[in-house]
Amino acid sequence: MLQFKQAFSSFSVKDLEGAKRFYGQTLGLEVTTGAEGVLELHVRGQDIIIYPKSDHLAATFTVLNFTVAHLAAAVRELSKLGVVFEKYDLPGIQTGTDGIFRDGDRAMAWFKDPDGNVIGLIEN
Repeated sequence: MLQFKQAFSSFSVKDLEGAKRFYGQTLGLEVTTGAEGVLELHVRGQDIIIYPKSDHLAATFTVLNFTVAHLAAAVRELSKLGVVFEKYDLPGIQTGTDGIFRDGDRAMAWFKDPDGNVIGLIEN
C-alpha cells in the first residue's frame, strides 16, 4: 500500500502579482514565493500552490474553501475590503442578499479572486 506523505491543492492564475496582493493583503494569508516562481499560501500548516498560466481559464467550480468560525462576520469584513460575494439562485442553492447560503446548520458563501477562481467560505 502506498504511504502518502502529504497532499496539497494547486490552481492557476493569469496575474501572479495580482494574486499575491489579493491573497496576501486582502485575505491576510501568509504568501511566499516558491520554486520556479509559484506562490505558496500557508494556512495553518497546509500549503496551497498558485501557479501562473498565460492562457488561464477560471474553473466553473470552487477551487479552494476556507472554514471560518463566524461566516456573517467574515463576509462583512471581506466586503469592506472590496470582496464581492456571489449571488446564486440555483436549484438547491439560493444565497441571501448578503451572499450567504443557509441550509439548516450549514452556511456557505462564495467569491472570486481577481482571476475569476471561485473561493468558498464555510462556517464551521
